[in-house]
Amino acid sequence: MTYLAAVIQMTSTSDKEANLEKAERMIRLAAARGARLVGLPETFNWRGKRTEEAAAAESLDGDTLTAMARLARELEIHLLAGSITEHVPGANRRYNTSVLFAADGARLAVYRKIHLFDIDLPGRVTVKESEAKLPGSEVVTATTELGTVGLSVCYDVRFPELYRRLVYAGAAIITIPSAFTFPTGEAHWEVLMRARAIENQCYVLAPAQFGTNVHGFADYGNSMIVDPWGRVLARAADQEGVLVAPIDMEYLERVRRELPSLAHARLR
Repeated sequence: MTYLAAVIQMTSTSDKEANLEKAERMIRLAAARGARLVGLPETFNWRGKRTEEAAAAESLDGDTLTAMARLARELEIHLLAGSITEHVPGANRRYNTSVLFAADGARLAVYRKIHLFDIDLPGRVTVKESEAKLPGSEVVTATTELGTVGLSVCYDVRFPELYRRLVYAGAAIITIPSAFTFPTGEAHWEVLMRARAIENQCYVLAPAQFGTNVHGFADYGNSMIVDPWGRVLARAADQEGVLVAPIDMEYLERVRRELPSLAHARLR
């Protein structure tokens, strides 16, 4: 089976309505180009000040994910809502949550980001995600007609043990919606995405945020689709846009058969 997948590169702001209009336009473009699996970046629907985050958070049945389910159903695509800030009743912190929808609009999988990004680069970037976010605890895959999808978000990519658990749960496609900072992205983004693809012999779909964000520092962008041999099939330019590349499940099976490293693993 071969089909087209797409990843979307965006510069999201604190204007949720404008973000959703842009996301819908780009999703429609991806579908018009033949994509059957489309991925949005991390926090695609809203990025704003920490003090405004609680008001911007939504439930899984909120306006954002309702709109994504509608689009998946209308366009008959599998749609990854990269991540949203999910409201947690009774808590003063929230989840960073990625959701996969089926082509009929059904919610297939909900993944809450496990690894939270806390970093301090004096004079450059200070981010402490754990101040406002709760860590998830579940490893999440979804069996689909397009192959089994393993979900993750951004900083998770630095923890290879998560991806090995995803592939042992059947994942053939790994999604890594991201908002990578420029300093770490310039040094590590491509290496990490290709490494996760090579060591797990999976396709990697990595839709990302790009450009100067509302926090005042730059996101790296470079959204990409990587094949199970580690080849970058598509890579975004320094702008918003839609990337499309083929997913070939027979090729994935051939890679795993001819280099059976997953079968040779001893520490399981």
